[in-house]
Amino acid sequence: MSLKEIVAKDHPISVSFEFFPPKTAEMEEQLWGAVKRLEPLTPSFVSVTYGAGGSTRDRTHATVKRLVQETALKPAAHLTCVAAPKSEVDEVIRDYWDVGVRHIVALRGDMPELGAAYQAHGEGYRSTPDLIGGIRGIGDFAVSVSCYPEKHPDSPSIEHDLDLLKRKVDAGATRAITQFCFSTEALGRFRDRADRWGISIPIIPGLMPTTNFKGIARMAGRCGASIPSWLVALYSGLEQDLETRRMIAATVMAEQVCELHAAGFDQFHFYTLNQADLTYATCRILGLAPKEPS
Repeated sequence: MSLKEIVAKDHPISVSFEFFPPKTAEMEEQLWGAVKRLEPLTPSFVSVTYGAGGSTRDRTHATVKRLVQETALKPAAHLTCVAAPKSEVDEVIRDYWDVGVRHIVALRGDMPELGAAYQAHGEGYRSTPDLIGGIRGIGDFAVSVSCYPEKHPDSPSIEHDLDLLKRKVDAGATRAITQFCFSTEALGRFRDRADRWGISIPIIPGLMPTTNFKGIARMAGRCGASIPSWLVALYSGLEQDLETRRMIAATVMAEQVCELHAAGFDQFHFYTLNQADLTYATCRILGLAPKEPS
């Protein structure tokens, strides 16, 4: 499907954006600049990440609270069950409810020690389905979860991942957002297999900008996402050429959304990395025009 066909196609598209809580004043300025630029595109929600072992808990909460108070956006707070007792996690859930948050992205999470094998807290939630049950027991939250079209790095098989996703759905998950994946075929196969597995919630592709290609390659190695050889070739020799990398990243993402739209996907989740321009351009390619605030 060409860009011309996508823009002309009368078909509803929804998008969502992911941000991470800032560590410095400069990063905070960058984050809120990105929020301001993307807000007029009226995403269905925006999510705010949670560091390994809950390390950004306070900054995540502050960012989510500010989104509720100062924007028209619907924030979704990431929450993990690692390295914390149930009482502490439940307190966080209640705090989110009290500030007006009605959507949580429930994740197992990573251990505080980089690369350490997952181990449930002795007094904590044992797994993501267990955490979802706790969330839904406290409030009527929408609950998003993660899924891995190319298999979670800790999982023995795709079938194991699908079984786990089904358990998340049975516990109350309302949508699944994929790990970033550069293969439309892999995303389509996973969606179709999930449907055959009895998984009825939407499967939403997660889209990652590739401007910092070396960083994305490192991230892909940790999360089990493959980097196709054609993408490696596109960035070869451009380590010192930021402007060309930006143009390539825009082209890659534009082509991916065209392919995914043609394959029947109509919801997209953008890992913005707190930068707005590439995400904004891709949304315009999808036919989304900014709206003036009421």
